[in-house]
Amino acid sequence: MIARYPEISADFNAVVCEREAVYAPRQAEESILYGVVAENLDTFLARQEQRERTVPRFVEREFRSFLDCGIPARGFLRIHCDECGLDRALPFSCKSRGFCESCGARRMADTAAHLVDRVFPEVPFRQWVLTLPYTLRFRMAYDSKLAADIHRIFVQTVFAFLRRKAGNGKRLKCGAVTFIQRFGDAVNLNIQPDGAGSS
Repeated sequence: MIARYPEISADFNAVVCEREAVYAPRQAEESILYGVVAENLDTFLARQEQRERTVPRFVEREFRSFLDCGIPARGFLRIHCDECGLDRALPFSCKSRGFCESCGARRMADTAAHLVDRVFPEVPFRQWVLTLPYTLRFRMAYDSKLAADIHRIFVQTVFAFLRRKAGNGKRLKCGAVTFIQRFGDAVNLNIQPDGAGSS
């Protein structure tokens, strides 16, 4: 089976054949998280509005797109294998950056593979994590300029530390790949920058 993804590139082919691998479709609507969100979303949004604590639109959009992710009735791609004649419907995914476990895991695996194979040079590097007070994390969640400023200061501070340790001042060239983590292990709002840097 050959699936073509025009949004990636015209010559990209992902080859999956039933003779080589078994495809187990994800049953998105059967997960506990999906059931909880589907059953309680409208009630939650209405209650928050009654309390005059309206949920931001981007948060509601994230929930709504999660409920469409992996559901064939919301749209799908038909793929066909010229070799074995098999047809399959592949449901669209939400591709969101929130709490969709399927899209989050795929994005994480794709990003890690890209960084290791194409970005990181063969030099030592370290991971750095900046932990911030909770009050500042909440402000950063809604203030993109503040988040960008703190992110810039964080990277500059790490680079300055590496240059001091190397003892050659500004001649040292540093590089970093950084990410802003937006939630904690309890899927709560918890902003903190982290990144891998090398010199």
